[in-house]
Amino acid sequence: MTILVAGASGATGSKLVNQLLTLDHQVKIIVRSPEKLPDSWKTNSNLTIIQASILEINQTEMQKITADCQAVASCLGHNPTIKGIFGEPRKLVRDAVQKICKAVEANKPDQKVKFVLMNTVGNSNRDISEPISFAQKMVVGLIRLTVPPHADNEQAADYLRVHVGQTNSYIEWAVVRPDTLTIEEEVSTYKTHASPIRSAIFNAGKTSRINVAHFMASLINDKQLWAKWKGQMPVVYNS
Repeated sequence: MTILVAGASGATGSKLVNQLLTLDHQVKIIVRSPEKLPDSWKTNSNLTIIQASILEINQTEMQKITADCQAVASCLGHNPTIKGIFGEPRKLVRDAVQKICKAVEANKPDQKVKFVLMNTVGNSNRDISEPISFAQKMVVGLIRLTVPPHADNEQAADYLRVHVGQTNSYIEWAVVRPDTLTIEEEVSTYKTHASPIRSAIFNAGKTSRINVAHFMASLINDKQLWAKWKGQMPVVYNS
């Protein structure tokens, strides 16, 4: 399988690329600074490195990039700096998701392309009724107004949930929602749920980045797991 990974140089994206290469997939990545990538990637025949800023790739070129891809994964996010949080591009994730989806649809693939988006447990799945307290709704509403990356994450997921939807002819999707991200070296046991089982604001759980990467790779690689979670927004917690 050929898979495009956006955000491949990030803390979670890099782990996802390693997972996919271990599974012997062909992987394409779009990165602005390939010189920072691991040397092992640069010599891996299963990895294609495309040097570009994803939002600056025109639609024709994105169609070429995605033409032979059976899956797309996005681990894009904003750098945790003042410029990364409040500077441009404020809609990095949403605009990248939209650009890639439009390219896939324009290609009209014979089989539906899987799109796996890394998101956040602070974003509710508005396709279903999730148990969220009034206090949490108020806090999340404030975050939405004052922290641009949160609104970006919401709108990126909404693009898949609403615009692509459940009956798209060319794309199937899943939005992966981790809780507080941690750094671990090895995959550990983790649990997935259709909705949060604890408050993301007042009783947050933990999810290691490598477990997020493992789950995303498993969704792409495992047909039964994909059938279980496609069109949904599974939440991932460390056990």
